[in-house]
Amino acid sequence: MDQNQIKGLTHGEVLQRQQRGEVNRQQKTISKSYSQIFRENICTLFNLLNVLIAIALALVGAWSNLVFIVIIIANVCIGIIQEIHAKKLVDELSLLMIPHVKVLRDQQQVTIHVDEIVMDDIMILEAGDQICCDSVVIDGEIEANESLLTGESDPIHKNQESDLLSGSSVISGKCHAKVIHVGEDNYTSRLTNEVKKAKELQSELLNSMRKVTKVTSFMIVPLGIILFLEAYFLRQDALSQAVISSSAGLLGMLPKGLVLLMSVSLAAGVTKLAKQKILIQDIYSLETLAHVDTLCLDKTGTITNGKMKVEKVEFLSSLSSETFTEYFGSYLHYSDDNNATYQAICDHFTLNEKHVPSQKVAFSSQRKWSAMTFDDYGSIVMGAPERLMKNLPASLMQQIEDGKRVIIIAYTQNKLDAKAPLPEVTPVLAIVLTDMIRKDVEKTLQYFDSQGVDVKVISGDHVLAVSKIAQMAGLKNYDKYIDLSEVQNSESQMDELVNQYSVFGRVTPQQKKWLVEALKRQGHTVAMTGDGVNDMLALKEADCSIAIAEGSEAVKQLSQIVLLNSEFSCLPEVVLEGRRVVNNLTRVASVFFIKTIYSIILTIACAICNIPFPFIPIQITLIDFAIEAWPSFLTLLEPQTQKIKGQFLPTVLKNTFPHACGVLLCFLLVYTGRPLFHIPMEQSVTMMYLALACMSMQAVIVSSFPMTKLRLFVCVTMVLGFILAILLFHQLLHITMLTYSQIILTIIITCIGLLFKEVVRHIIAFKTKDVK
Repeated sequence: MDQNQIKGLTHGEVLQRQQRGEVNRQQKTISKSYSQIFRENICTLFNLLNVLIAIALALVGAWSNLVFIVIIIANVCIGIIQEIHAKKLVDELSLLMIPHVKVLRDQQQVTIHVDEIVMDDIMILEAGDQICCDSVVIDGEIEANESLLTGESDPIHKNQESDLLSGSSVISGKCHAKVIHVGEDNYTSRLTNEVKKAKELQSELLNSMRKVTKVTSFMIVPLGIILFLEAYFLRQDALSQAVISSSAGLLGMLPKGLVLLMSVSLAAGVTKLAKQKILIQDIYSLETLAHVDTLCLDKTGTITNGKMKVEKVEFLSSLSSETFTEYFGSYLHYSDDNNATYQAICDHFTLNEKHVPSQKVAFSSQRKWSAMTFDDYGSIVMGAPERLMKNLPASLMQQIEDGKRVIIIAYTQNKLDAKAPLPEVTPVLAIVLTDMIRKDVEKTLQYFDSQGVDVKVISGDHVLAVSKIAQMAGLKNYDKYIDLSEVQNSESQMDELVNQYSVFGRVTPQQKKWLVEALKRQGHTVAMTGDGVNDMLALKEADCSIAIAEGSEAVKQLSQIVLLNSEFSCLPEVVLEGRRVVNNLTRVASVFFIKTIYSIILTIACAICNIPFPFIPIQITLIDFAIEAWPSFLTLLEPQTQKIKGQFLPTVLKNTFPHACGVLLCFLLVYTGRPLFHIPMEQSVTMMYLALACMSMQAVIVSSFPMTKLRLFVCVTMVLGFILAILLFHQLLHITMLTYSQIILTIIITCIGLLFKEVVRHIIAFKTKDVK
């Protein structure tokens, strides 16, 4: 079809379709909706269990024991406020990320948001564009990447009347496509997120909390029923007493504030990074990047700024330079390529429209060449030196070794087919281009090296040029390089190659994916950066995908993290923020789980021995607030940026179990010593409670080392606040006065519990070969 006949819709036709609702309104914000924030903070299993316990206490008139509901409500409110604040910032940034598309309207090319597309719009699609609506090609040819939809990585050739599916992207070429589906009628409308299809959420924090929730939820209902039945029927306690004692044991099992702390911490991290123009599209990618031990970098656009400039042009043939240059000017004018290399060459040469090509082959990362045929002249081919020349002159080889990019322009009388092998061509021009290294790249690479993160540089350029750029950027193992175009059956060899080399040149998009897969098979957590469609397969496969804002729309929509200022030097900031989240949560979770573990074991013991749970809900609430919530919330945003060691849940349990054992020993000593020392039941419960409080506060103090001013303030106020609460509200808390001898005995028992805790800790450390 003649491009002059493609006029697009008129303004009136667009209005008609808008009135009929034929608009592509399907774009969803990447952040949670307000209803989702409220629902996820209110409608939780923990909240449900707490409400059921509160209802039971209210029915028996135990109003003083309902104070814990205030903490639950405060937790919910804090979580909602924090997430709404984070949502607003992320939504503001995501406006910069809404994909745009070029369409023809009123015979003019205009750029609009994808949710402004209407039925029958004519889209202009070029390399790097994401296909946002189902459409059909009416003019031109492209190669499409449908891997995100079909799983197949091979480029799909699309010409006139070919169908284009939303969710795919353009690899090469240029075409006009007529929209045939919008909104919910699109192929990808049934997917929760078009380009993130099949990207499974990986979060150790989330998975750990799900395990804890599953275990506690499985135990809390049957144990609650058993405790109540024993109290009411076997011991014949009053109904109110049976409900109160049973409720206390169940409340102790629930780490009520821990889920809230996780969401608040992650939301705070996203908010902080958003202020630095770093868009986190998946909140849990913060945690993932903190665990990354291998970082794969695309050279062009990541290490370098992607702004190419022609430095030198050298003729390689006796072919008429004037005629060839004229046809090459027409080649550039009619080319559908739009990458940085093509744009730099256009800036250097004079373009003209004198000679109209009869056939075009767009550039592809697989072929590494493009071509155009002129009926009255022959074919001009532009591509990588090793594809168009058998032997490169020493002068050009030196340019490559100096980190420059060399492009060869060749001539042949033959017509070319994208699906057929390239025939022998005559090299005519050598174009030398330079690409500047981004600022602070050397410092960034040094940081990752100091943190034990292995950096791999992957590029489609000549391996010597990539190695030189890596050296200039400060990569330690820049001299360990390999040309993957010379490797046969490379997928099966990748496991060996990723261990031997740090720089990979002449890498195809499929090979980039294989490299990432090989690293993951070896147990590495892999992050991948990229900016072009040739990086999409690898980005999708990586544990954490990072896009540069200057990259293609498809890549930005796919990636979990987008650097909106396009500065690679921002990455350490994301890593540090992720470490802060994980390290602080690991520290505070150890305090929360002490109560959970001893409550579970003590509740089981009480059920087996048919004895009442020693505490009442309001006593547990004071522990929750003064010893768990207060220190945790105040220190949650501290800069804990040291390298993460171990897995979250095993580390927390290893830190928690010795304290829980010490607490249980204190209970056992008080309970068995009560008849021996003739201690009344009320005083023995008070002794148990004070021993528990001392053990729990000691855990907080230990977790606060090395001590800072904030941590010292938290520890002092925790101790003083707890003592003040005991003195002022001892009647409400059912705390009875102890005799001098009972106080001394409580101190001795607490010391024995602390000593036993240390013994257990050293035994665990010895068993895990981690004695400190």
